[in-house]
Amino acid sequence: MQRRFQGPPTSFIVIAVALIQVLGTVFSASHQVALRPLDPLAFILLLAGPAALAFRIRRPAVMLPITLAATSIYLLLGYAWGPIVLSLALSIILTAAAGLRWQAWLGAGISAVVLMAVLAGDETGLVRASAGVAWAAILVLIGEGFRRRGERMAEYRRRREAAKQAERDEYRLTLARDIHDVVAHSLSMINVQASVALHLGTNDPEKLRPALEAIKAASKESLAEVRQLLGVLRDDAPLSPAAPPSLVRIPELVDDARRGGLEVRFENSVGPELIGRTQQEAAYRIVQEGLSNVRRHSGAASAVVLLELAGNALRVSIDDDGGGLRGAPAGNGLRGMRERVEALGGTLGLTALEPGLRVEANLPLNPREGGLQP
Repeated sequence: MQRRFQGPPTSFIVIAVALIQVLGTVFSASHQVALRPLDPLAFILLLAGPAALAFRIRRPAVMLPITLAATSIYLLLGYAWGPIVLSLALSIILTAAAGLRWQAWLGAGISAVVLMAVLAGDETGLVRASAGVAWAAILVLIGEGFRRRGERMAEYRRRREAAKQAERDEYRLTLARDIHDVVAHSLSMINVQASVALHLGTNDPEKLRPALEAIKAASKESLAEVRQLLGVLRDDAPLSPAAPPSLVRIPELVDDARRGGLEVRFENSVGPELIGRTQQEAAYRIVQEGLSNVRRHSGAASAVVLLELAGNALRVSIDDDGGGLRGAPAGNGLRGMRERVEALGGTLGLTALEPGLRVEANLPLNPREGGLQP
């Protein structure tokens, strides 16, 4: 759909052009000898052109024929010269700006013919007629310029809106991953500890307290992180923000897993000062989701979490001795890990062990284009 040149309000254009044409013509008629004095028909024709400009947005195709007819009749009847052509000139420009090219050129051609017919008997008629023809063509080109400018502005706005929408989608996706990681990890921890507590309450009541304390700690941390995410959704700052995910907090994840009954060995040869904040957060979330999956799905008794530098990348791997994927489809957790890694230009791989599964992510320290391994 062609974008039309908008410009000033239509009502302003109609009133301004009507005043200029009527008052200007009356003043001009008082200083020239007209073949025909101004009469009611002349004023009707002077007002018909401006009135036609009111259709410039709703029905631009009818604007030029009306102004052309009114102006031509006025000139052919021999009324006094004046700014009668103003509405015709504007209608040619606005018609071209609306994308109606052939109508604009046809109207400009007819206007030129009328001018030549009216000015044929004048001494300087040929020069004035030639100037009128040139101006008719210029008016069409001016309208074309407005149209192209409008199209460029529309394309710019479309691209800007598309960029904003892409940014909003990415923002929502990031929040969805964070919420999933926080809630899934915490609920998994609470579920495991609750199962332990139920067992201990019957068989070993003396060990019940540590299990309940672990549930309390996990729920408190989960609530703090959820409040932080909700604060972001409300565009305000949380009152007591949780510590941001980082490498120094990964031992907390390991301790949580150990309290849930999983034997975890943690090996880290990477200093946090060498790793960027984004890579640290991604590594934390990968370990968080990986250990949650081990506890919930694999049936493993032990796991190994490894952080090391591999060239210009941070390598994060989680090995377990469980049952592997067992043909289960990838869930939101694995999808979230893949999206995090992909956003940093890294790779994520799943390798079957005997027994168990290895989840390995390579996060470039200097993000660049990368991909995902199946």
